[in-house]
Amino acid sequence: MDLQKKNLIDSVFYHFVVDNSGTGDFTSVQEAINAVPDFRKNETKIFIKNGIYKEKLVLPASKNNVTLVGEDKFKTILTYDDFAQKHNVFGEEMGTTGSSSFFIFGDNFKAENITFENSAGAVGQAVAVRVDGDKIIFNNCRFIGNQDTLYCHGDSSRQYYKTCYIEGTVDFIFGWSTAYFENCEIYCKNSGYVTAASTNRDTAYGFVFKNCKITGSAQENSFYLGRPWRDYAKTVWIDCYMDSLIKSEGWHNWGKPEAEQTTFYAEYGSTGPGASKQRVIWAKTLSKKEAEAFTLNSVLSGYDNWNPKL
Repeated sequence: MDLQKKNLIDSVFYHFVVDNSGTGDFTSVQEAINAVPDFRKNETKIFIKNGIYKEKLVLPASKNNVTLVGEDKFKTILTYDDFAQKHNVFGEEMGTTGSSSFFIFGDNFKAENITFENSAGAVGQAVAVRVDGDKIIFNNCRFIGNQDTLYCHGDSSRQYYKTCYIEGTVDFIFGWSTAYFENCEIYCKNSGYVTAASTNRDTAYGFVFKNCKITGSAQENSFYLGRPWRDYAKTVWIDCYMDSLIKSEGWHNWGKPEAEQTTFYAEYGSTGPGASKQRVIWAKTLSKKEAEAFTLNSVLSGYDNWNPKL
């Protein structure tokens, strides 16, 4: 059968189709990733049919311009269950990084309509996705986990999350990267900290949340907006709805008073019962003009004027 016709789904051509029931080109996502030519200059589109794919996945740095599209974000599930204190075959603890269900090292990666999960449960650090590549886009995706769900790891990585759902407990969005979250739902469970940025001193932006909403099953007054994993952490919330689970003080210094002098924690236009005028004195309230400067373009464009396109 002609490949163009074989892999035409809803009038969109895909280079590979993954189906764990056996009707596609591959039954596993990793097989499809491995089949992508190294350092391909053009986009490789991979369609993943509904199913639970229990795989520990790696997108190598040599696999650039890869796009994964799921059939249904609630039914296309990429999952694994490692966690930091689990032992590898050498009897060593995996650690936070080793717990990751999906490692993304390739640049220009996109994902749509997919659930990324670490199903280990409430067992400490257990990462669903670790992102190191640059110019990364997630659209209409779900990130499921508990502690340390989403690891925005690459210190020169730029990441765009559009209309995504991210859930967790402690520090469940964390790392060095510059990441822009737009129209996302941030779902808090138990108690903890939404973010733990470790932004480098010379990085202009850290985490920016725009038009997002914080919801969850956590009790009232049980979550902080963030705490600084490293001293120069940067996290900004703009025009976001915050449920009553957010503490009135908003931010925590992680027991490091010196970090209060170096972090950039700020808000503008927060609404909902979790919004407060009683934030810690070392957090900033942006003016309208200052808030308007945190556009998608200004935060993510970088040295090459990257324009994230869905």
